This record gives sequence, C-alpha cells and structure tokens, in this order.
Amino acid sequence: MMRALWTAGSGMKAQQFNVDVISNNLANVNTTGYKKERAEFKDLLYETMGRAYVLDKGGKPVNLQVGHGTAVSATVRNFDAGNMDKTDSTLDFAIEGEGFFTVLGPQGDVQYTKDGSFKLSVTEDGLRKLTTSDGYSVLDDAGQEIVFDSDVDVSKFVVTTQGQASYINKEGTTVDIGQTIGMVNFPNKYALEAVGRNLFSKNSATGEPIQSNEDTAGKSLMNQGFLESSNVQVVDEMVKLIIAQRAYEINSKAIQTSEDMLQIANNLRR
Repeated sequence: MMRALWTAGSGMKAQQFNVDVISNNLANVNTTGYKKERAEFKDLLYETMGRAYVLDKGGKPVNLQVGHGTAVSATVRNFDAGNMDKTDSTLDFAIEGEGFFTVLGPQGDVQYTKDGSFKLSVTEDGLRKLTTSDGYSVLDDAGQEIVFDSDVDVSKFVVTTQGQASYINKEGTTVDIGQTIGMVNFPNKYALEAVGRNLFSKNSATGEPIQSNEDTAGKSLMNQGFLESSNVQVVDEMVKLIIAQRAYEINSKAIQTSEDMLQIANNLRR
C-alpha cells in the first residue's frame, strides 16, 4: 500500500506537468509563429518478485513485476506550419517551409524565430534597421544587421521569396539593397531551446544552422505581407486537458484508497 501511495503520487505530478504544458499552448494560441508542445512520459523502475522460467515439464511463462509509477521524460515541440494570415504589411513575413529567421539576441548571440512581424528602428547615425518587436536586429544571410537609408520609403520595400531585399525609389526604379534576409534550417530542429520572446537558441544537439538556399532538402520560401499564426488547435488542447484532469483525479482516488486501506489495517485487533 505504501508503494501505491508513491506510485499514484508520481502520476499526479506527471499530470500536473502535462496540464502546465497544455496551458502554455492555450495561452499562446494567438502568438505569431508559436509551435505547440506535448509532454512525453516514461515508466519508472520495476520490482521483480518472480521471473519467468522454463522446465522440461512445466515452468512459469511470465514475470511477476510491479512498477513504481511514471515521470516526465521530454517535451516535444510540433513544428507543423500554422495558417498564413494575410496582413499586407511590407514588414510582415512568413516562412513557407522549415526555415527560421536569424536574430541578434539580447546577449549579442544569434537566435532564431518563426515570428516575422518586423519593425524599423532608428540607429544612432540616423539610419534605420530591421528589428523584431522587442528591438532585436534581424540579420541577413551573412550575419549582418539589415540597414536602410533614412530616405527609403518603407511602403515600397520589396522582398523576394528567397529573401533578397530591395525598394522602389521615387523614379519607380527598383534599387537592390544588397542584403538578403537570413533563413536557416537545422539538422535537428526538435532540439532547439525556447528562450522566450518567440526566440530559439541552438545547442550541440541541433547541429549547425544551414542557409535555406543551400539546403536543397529543406529549402524555404519567404512570403511578404503574411504572418504565420500559432499551430495550436484549441479543441485538441481542450480534449487533452480533460484527459489530463481525469488522470489526475483517478490518481488522487488511488491515494485515497491506499490511505483507507492503511487505516483499516491499523485498526485491526487481535
């Protein structure tokens, strides 16, 4: 019975974590470029009280084991594409494919995002540069900040599906800025670490980023005037939430039952 208390307690802890993950998904249902997560679980150690064995005229074909509950093993992010929402803003971009935008993070390190709702920020020397909503610089394919002259009309800003940036001047001529908005892919994007503010960071498990135009297998296209919405499906998350709630409840019932059985055993008289 004491084993049952700890086993059911591990189930309650696991389901609480599951609800935390689902709640975060629901909270970010309107976050641009958000990718939903799911919790994965593993069973814990087993106590073997009898092993299977074979004899010439009989034997025991199955083991006698009892487990010690469950634990969270991982959170896996789903990178399926969200809907493409048309905004008609020349500074909004959505990546069609597996690519990520490259951003200069708050600590001066390169980070990655699916959120293409960019803005213009004025530099100290009067120029303007492309940034995220938090003011982090968007980088080109060479790792440099994307800077415009102060007289560039943002409404005439044009970006091709490969990320090549240009603008139309007052004479109606297309002027190449000479920079390409960076898009990169990863050998293992599922290992990317979310750091908040719609940003991801790489690690040794992700592999080194590959420029999208160099990755023929995962080549991506950039769509100007669109934003990629969250891929969270509210109905799916609500169903998962109900399942997690019921699992949490039944584990609490197992604890209550074990406690009742202990109480009965303690009240036994000779």
